[in-house]
Amino acid sequence: MLKNNGFDLPKTVAIIHSDVKREYFPTEAQYITEKDAITDAKVISSYLKKLGVTVKLYPGNELLPEKLRKERPDMVLNLTGSVKGNEYLSSTIPGVLEILDIPYTGAGILGESLAYNKFLVKKLLQQNGVPVPAYQLFNTPTDLIDPTLRYPLISKLNEIHGAVEITKDSVSENEKHLRERIKFLIQTYGQGVIVEEFIVGREFTAILLEGLNKKVYIGEKVFPESGQKYKFATFEAQWEEGYTSFHYDKYEDNLLKEYVRKAFDISKMADYAKFDIRMDSSGRYYFIDSNSNPAFGPKELDVAMSNILDLYGISFTMILKRLILNTMRDAKGQERLPVPENGD
Repeated sequence: MLKNNGFDLPKTVAIIHSDVKREYFPTEAQYITEKDAITDAKVISSYLKKLGVTVKLYPGNELLPEKLRKERPDMVLNLTGSVKGNEYLSSTIPGVLEILDIPYTGAGILGESLAYNKFLVKKLLQQNGVPVPAYQLFNTPTDLIDPTLRYPLISKLNEIHGAVEITKDSVSENEKHLRERIKFLIQTYGQGVIVEEFIVGREFTAILLEGLNKKVYIGEKVFPESGQKYKFATFEAQWEEGYTSFHYDKYEDNLLKEYVRKAFDISKMADYAKFDIRMDSSGRYYFIDSNSNPAFGPKELDVAMSNILDLYGISFTMILKRLILNTMRDAKGQERLPVPENGD
């Protein structure tokens, strides 16, 4: 083991990333969300190397179990967002690591499985007192619409994250448009569609880091003036170059933090997570998305986690170091270390 400020760091860390091929994905949009997986993994590996750790990079494919069995890294940083282009198969990676008894970061099999069924997560949150918008799962374009749903309604893929197909055309103000949208999504992606009431108001992203305690950091998304009727984080704003995107402002609310901690526990997440929340004109919160394995990386990768933590003076190096230390301490049955404060 390597020593760092009196604590043991692993000698070898493997980074598992998505094995990305264009033919795996039904659309260019979904491919775009994964195409930089190996590049991002290499950026993160450079930070690990600065800590004196030997890094190995593995794509999450059929060769992974044998490579891990043969080379036996001390721990794994799991950055897998999909397997063979299917996000729900990401839960197979923790399964492999559990069988091989290799410590890893992020949610386990159950948490990863839940994360890729938005309907189930909404149901869990709703039944445990975490507010969500009124919603309905559509398995066919002709399913009867719940008469209690109120327009405007927004349509989302049930099993895919990364804001795929969250465009200006996602919000429907009438049944005709809604039916056309649902039909397009089901036919294109072959999965159910979540339709929920669009909450007009402000939008926030909350990052939870798990150490000795669970600490929550919140950024409010500040959108540029665009004349757009409904302001929300579209796919284009998050992924396409040349778009004027939003920025984050620091936001504090203990009630929202408690909701985030509860959502984290209910959804069986671990180590870190990201939640998106809307607030209506009356100041009521609604959880609109949760991600057990959000984009992870330093600020130069322009990911929500580092952008928000930067508002609080917490660097990616701090989080990376504490994450791997706590993963190794969990493996040994030791008490976790607290999430670093500013400058720690």
